[in-house]
Amino acid sequence: MNTKPEDAETPKSFAALRHPGARVYLIGSCLAMMGDSIEHVISYWIMWEKFQSPELGGFAIISHWLPFLLFSFWAGALADRFDPRRIIQIGMALFMVASLGWGYFFVTDSLEKWHAVILLIIHGIAGVLWNPAAQLFVHDMVGGQQLQSAIRMMSSARMLGFLMGPAIGGGLMLAFGPAMGIFINVLIYVPLALWLWKAPYGPKFRKEEDAPPKRQRPVNSFADVVAAVKEISTVPVVFSMTMLAGVAAMIVGNAHQAQMPEFAYDFGFSDTSIRYSFLLAAAATGAFTAGVVLESKSLLPAKVNTAFVLALIWCLAIGGFAVTTNFYLAVGLLFFAGFVDLAFNAMTRTLAQLHAPLELRGRAIGLYNVGSLGMRTFSGLTVGVGGGYIGIHWSLGISVVVLFVAILALFAYCTRNSEKPDAA
Repeated sequence: MNTKPEDAETPKSFAALRHPGARVYLIGSCLAMMGDSIEHVISYWIMWEKFQSPELGGFAIISHWLPFLLFSFWAGALADRFDPRRIIQIGMALFMVASLGWGYFFVTDSLEKWHAVILLIIHGIAGVLWNPAAQLFVHDMVGGQQLQSAIRMMSSARMLGFLMGPAIGGGLMLAFGPAMGIFINVLIYVPLALWLWKAPYGPKFRKEEDAPPKRQRPVNSFADVVAAVKEISTVPVVFSMTMLAGVAAMIVGNAHQAQMPEFAYDFGFSDTSIRYSFLLAAAATGAFTAGVVLESKSLLPAKVNTAFVLALIWCLAIGGFAVTTNFYLAVGLLFFAGFVDLAFNAMTRTLAQLHAPLELRGRAIGLYNVGSLGMRTFSGLTVGVGGGYIGIHWSLGISVVVLFVAILALFAYCTRNSEKPDAA
């Protein structure tokens, strides 16, 4: 299976950063992701102190990913029909509402479990609104030729925000207390929301050949969803990349991140909390490094076969982490896994977005997010619940083996179908 670039321009390092708007948006996205992470740090800490409820902690993870599974397609349809800038602003507004809500209950010392559930749901919906609209907005900003660069840089910016969030969130709690810290966090979302108000990108600024039909088919019922999914699935590259991302997310995903305390304990050191921090940061650091390294030389152009190979390499890295008993090797493997994960996900996302029909691009992005993000909901069963029965090392290792075989089978299936005369 081969793909053709939109034009024959020679790739340039950090191509997306050559667009002034992209630079501003990347900074705003980094801040927004940092605000997301800060809110998690502060709210999770207070929830544990007040309720010490593993069930509520589990719901926090479910509420983060389940909206992507249920609503990503609808969010993509909204981004198709309305200005992505406004959809992103609504997402930022919901993030701010969630932080303000936490702050109110912290100040009044009136937080109850049902309050936490509602705020966690609001936060999850904010994320699912932000994601598909952001992909369409970035495409409008940089065009198809630089889309992979923009996606890698955007992923790196968000990963940088994720890395800074715990340190800054902890610092805000120490310096100002949880309530004032979460109120300060509200301001972190403001720059991106304000800049988007007049940002010269979006439907009004598209060239005529890049604009979808003015009257797009609405998504008002489940039948409309099924019809759109069938249409999208007839595009081989979009189908294969969505399936690849979905299978990886469903079987392994990032479920091992939630099990890091147990992995850290199993290495047998007395300073478990420090080792836990290293393990938790290793993959994120690897992902951020990948964005910088790959963009500096414009490496790994988007190709379907390469995406499958990267997925298999990622399996090997996670599998090695599952079985190793050496802490330093584990950190190295997680760093490498994070590096490959960013390259793999950026590539599959780019290919799915570039090859999606223009009039269905937002829906195709939403469908891709159902797979790549929403299906992570189920990885908690394969890795987490399975680990409760057979041990976390065994559950992660077996899940990786199953995923490796599934990727090979999917690759063979997609390759065979792409060779048929009617596949195009």
